[in-house]
Amino acid sequence: MSVASVGNGLGRARRGVAPGGAGRPSRGGSGPRISGRRLTLIAFAVPSLILLVLLNLYPIAYAGSQTVHNGTLISDGDFVGFSNIVNVLTDPSFWHAALFTLIFTVVGVFGSWIVGLALALLLRTRIPAGGVFKVLLLLPWVVPVVVSATSWNWLVATPQSPFPMLTNALGWGNVLFLADPTLAQITVCVFKVWISFPFMMMMMSSALASVDTNVYEAARVDGASGRQTFFGITLPLISRSTYISWILMTIFCVNDFPTIFLLTGGGPADATTSLIVQSYRIAFAQYQTGPAAAIALLTTLTLIIVSVVLYRQIRKVDIE
Repeated sequence: MSVASVGNGLGRARRGVAPGGAGRPSRGGSGPRISGRRLTLIAFAVPSLILLVLLNLYPIAYAGSQTVHNGTLISDGDFVGFSNIVNVLTDPSFWHAALFTLIFTVVGVFGSWIVGLALALLLRTRIPAGGVFKVLLLLPWVVPVVVSATSWNWLVATPQSPFPMLTNALGWGNVLFLADPTLAQITVCVFKVWISFPFMMMMMSSALASVDTNVYEAARVDGASGRQTFFGITLPLISRSTYISWILMTIFCVNDFPTIFLLTGGGPADATTSLIVQSYRIAFAQYQTGPAAAIALLTTLTLIIVSVVLYRQIRKVDIE
């Protein structure tokens, strides 16, 4: 068989043409027809789509209106155009909050993913009381964040807390984790990883469960090491679930208000103030809805861009 005939056969296969066929059958003059089943599905979906649009369109439109007005909580104020966005972008406190939001998000996403993936791999092995161990690992995610934040405050906030007393006993001095700006940032990021790794663990456990074990058996037969198997088989095969978990956790971290506010309130010296906390302060402490809505709008646009980039990676994985 010649190369040309093979190429023609592949071309016909891509176009859906049989070897002896002449091409796609013509539709005729009737045009595309919608089946009754599809019409039924559309009829059931339309009310939900209308409800979703109404529930999301009004808040977005109202926030956009607040962005171009110099209003308060009780008044829309005067139209100021893009002045709020310009003022926000030229405010050093905005970029300080944006930097901490970036750090908080990167540590929260990749820290929780690394811990969650490691535990998911551990749970695939035969360990004593694996079911009980899995339930205990879910507790940081199951327990309300108010309870978790209160517990962490008790552990690190005051000189009489266990961790400052431990550092004092070790000769490191009476370290106040929430009073020092750098230590407060580290504490908040570690706390975020603590309450988020169970979600990543469940996502990665589900992804690992879908991997065919025959692939690993074939790799062992070929003499692949554990490191080669992990980076060459495990990570590529769970990459789709990984990107999805990154998208979700990025949204969770950027929009995470209670974790920061309950633990530090954005302090000390605004060291742990994220964009969502700054937007809250401007709106409900300074009663300026315009700059607060501008910060929320810029945050939303950034999240959309990040989500689109990661979603393109998911599509590439699907294609491959």
